[in-house]
Formats: sequence, structure tokens, C-alpha cells
Amino acid sequence: MTDLRPWLKDLPLIAILRGITPVDAEAAIDTLEAAGWRVVEVPLNSPDALETLKRMVKRAGDRLLIGAGTVLNVAQVNAIAAAGAKLMVAPNCVPDVIRAAKAKGMATAPGVATPTEAFQALDAGADALKMFPGEMLPPVAVKAWRAVLPPETLLLPVGGVAPDNIAAYLKAGADGFGIGGSVYKPGMAIPELAARAKALADAFRNAH
Repeated sequence: MTDLRPWLKDLPLIAILRGITPVDAEAAIDTLEAAGWRVVEVPLNSPDALETLKRMVKRAGDRLLIGAGTVLNVAQVNAIAAAGAKLMVAPNCVPDVIRAAKAKGMATAPGVATPTEAFQALDAGADALKMFPGEMLPPVAVKAWRAVLPPETLLLPVGGVAPDNIAAYLKAGADGFGIGGSVYKPGMAIPELAARAKALADAFRNAH
């Protein structure tokens, strides 16, 4: 069973590479690893996402945790497990999807936008809660949720997280972040990914 916590210990940022293609898979892994990132997500609505996922898993070995995002149903859980994913991320909370991923030994981070969904996800075995969309769940929401959720709950805001608001989220009780457009956009050259990955890692360390 994959434990998400050790992978987030040194740098609790998940790189969400939405729109990446297989041709850039290996270079992206090398670039993120060099910047200190340890968790990478390939959203399934990216072009040829399963092939990208397979290439990243092979490249990363046991040095990085590679997962899939935008996982919406049990069939997709089975597909990403076959590709070697060790992390399942979803934009929503579907208990059957969470349980299926757990049965495959994956860590799970379903998307939740309300306390009701948060408790439903935890009841289904979620390892972390993806607070999504982050733009609608500012640090004050993190603080409020932190008061009622089990203290060990991993809270990971996703969406709208950038260097200028990381510190406020951390102060409110966030454990880490999923970073999408701030680190990668479709078609981005690898040197730009490198610059953004380093800037975000530096911003987190400075805020922390």
C-alpha cells in the first residue's frame, strides 16, 4: 500500500502536468526531480495519457511517486494501475473509485469542495483531500476545515496556488499543494518547466 506522506515530506508539492505528451515524459521527470519534486500527476485528459504515465513510471523508478489525475471511474482506476500508477487523484469524490484505487494499493487524493464531501472521502479510505478548486477554497476555508476534520488529515489545496499565496495556506493548516498551470502548461518547453519548478520549490521553502 502506497503511503503518500513520505513522498511529500521534503517538498509537499504535486506537479500536475495537464496536457503533457509522451515525447516530453522523460525530460519532465528529470527536470522535476532535479528541482526537488517527488510527486508527479498525469491527468487522464492529456493526450495519450496512459503512454505518458508508463514512460514516467519507467523513468522515475522508485525515486518519484507517479500518479494519474482526473480519474473518474473504476475502469480508469484499473487502466492506471496497469500502467504502474501508485497515486490516484480525482477532481471529485466517488467512494467506489476511491475504494477501487485503494484495493490496487494506490494512495488516493479525491477532490472535495465541502466538509460533507471531505468526510465521505475519508470514510471511503482517502489518504489525502484535494481541496478543489482552490480559488473557491481560500486559506480561511482550510482553517475552518482543519477545526473539524481528523487532525491527521492531509489537506492539499489545488487550483490557484502560486508563490504569493503558499505562505497563507500553510499558516491556515494546508499540508501541501497540487500545482498545475503555475508549473506547467501544454506545449511548454522543458527549460521553462525547470525555471517554474525551481521558483515554486524556492517559494515553498521560503514560506515554510
